[in-house]
Amino acid sequence: MAAQSSSWPIADRQISLNAGKNEASSSAVSWAAVISGAFVASSLSLILLSLGTGLGFSAVSPWTHNGASAAAVGAGAIAWLIVTQIAVSGLGGYLGGRLRTKWTNVHSDEVYFRDTAHGLLVWAVGMVITAGFLASAAASFAGAERTGSQFDSGQDSSLNPNAYFVDTLLRGNGPAADKTDASDRAEVSRTFAHDLQQGAMPDGDRAYLAELVSARTGLNPSDSDKRVTAVFSEIQESAARARKTLAHLSLWLFVALLSGAFSASYAGTIGGKQRDHMTI
Repeated sequence: MAAQSSSWPIADRQISLNAGKNEASSSAVSWAAVISGAFVASSLSLILLSLGTGLGFSAVSPWTHNGASAAAVGAGAIAWLIVTQIAVSGLGGYLGGRLRTKWTNVHSDEVYFRDTAHGLLVWAVGMVITAGFLASAAASFAGAERTGSQFDSGQDSSLNPNAYFVDTLLRGNGPAADKTDASDRAEVSRTFAHDLQQGAMPDGDRAYLAELVSARTGLNPSDSDKRVTAVFSEIQESAARARKTLAHLSLWLFVALLSGAFSASYAGTIGGKQRDHMTI
């Protein structure tokens, strides 16, 4: 009995040592493979984005009844975005699964999960790289636009969506230079922006703008009031179309990104399976 009781601690120590050997000392994520696949996916995404932009510009035309319509260009851009996401994410996920290290003494279900996670990580890292590059390019473009607008004294920025409607409101029969006042234009723009957020134009704003239009253009008060009402209605319609377009674009962008994530995850399992079945 004493010999049997003394052998139990030795057996327990052997079990604990064997259990410790089953735990790997390295991480289950091959970050080198993930980053490599992400860089390839980001580079190919930028290449296909440039190609799609060139095809889009070549399909449109400033002339009437020439080139593709706006609806056709929009549908083509959405289809190109989805196909691009599926292609580049699939390639990046495949490389992430194919270039990873081979795991030993791991269950096949766990290997399948890790390959799926590798593909998803490739997609996520690639999206961060692409978004950072596009954000940097957009910031540089916006800085150049602001620098150029400093030399355009007395004029609204071209990025102001209400600039054209302000021009329409203050348009008169005389020369444009005689009818332009930067302070009045800025005030009209701020009034339109505020009333657009409120969803309606108060009577006080309408009366003030009608007097301003009458003084600037020489129209009678009745025609000035009609012009103010018509221009504000056009602004509301333009804002509604912009919101609808942005909503549709956001939904299709969600579909494209979700398709890319699924493609990368599935391609990661294919690459990992081929990696494990390679023989020397």
